[in-house]
Amino acid sequence: MNIAYIRVSTIEQNEARQVEAMKQYSIDETYIEKVSAKDTDRPQLQAMIKFARKGDTIYVHDFSRLSRSTKDLLELVEQLQAKEVNLVSLKEGFDISTPNGKLMLTMLGAINEFERANMLERQREGIAIAKAEGKYKGRKEVAVVDFEKHYQRYMNREVSKSQLAKELEVSRPTLDKLIKEHQQVC
Repeated sequence: MNIAYIRVSTIEQNEARQVEAMKQYSIDETYIEKVSAKDTDRPQLQAMIKFARKGDTIYVHDFSRLSRSTKDLLELVEQLQAKEVNLVSLKEGFDISTPNGKLMLTMLGAINEFERANMLERQREGIAIAKAEGKYKGRKEVAVVDFEKHYQRYMNREVSKSQLAKELEVSRPTLDKLIKEHQQVC
C-alpha cells in the first residue's frame, strides 16, 4: 500500500503543493495534519505509523515533514524499518537502508533541526525589538463562546482535539491552552 504523509506547521498554511506532488505515486491512504514538527506527538503521524504494515511505502515531500529533530527523525525511521515499512522522500531521493543513506539522513535531520533553532531565535529577536518599540503586545486573547459545552463534548469523547480545533477555528496549541485554563477554573 502507498501511504502519503503531508504536514504543514500551522492551520493558515496550505498543503496543496505537497498534495499535488503525491498524485504521481498512486497513493492509497493519505494522512494530513497542520501542526508543528517540534515533536512526534501528532495524531495523524501516530495514526499513520499504527496503520502502516510490512511492505507498505510511506511517501513524504521531504524529511522535514516528518521531523525537525534529528533524534526524532532517526527514531521514526528506525520504527518504520522495524515494521519493514519503506520510506520515500520525494525531495531527497536516497536509500536510507544503506550506511550512506543513513549518514545523509542524519545530516539532513541535523540541518533541519538547525534551521528550526535559527528560525525560533530570529522570531524571539524580532518580538523583542517589536516589544521595545511598542509594536507588539503579545497574541490576542482567544475567547470561545460557551466553551463549557465544547469541553464536555471533548471529555465525552464525542470529538477529538483535532476535530474540536477545526470546529472552533483555532490551532491545536490554542485549544490545549483553552482546555488547561478551563480545567484550572473548574
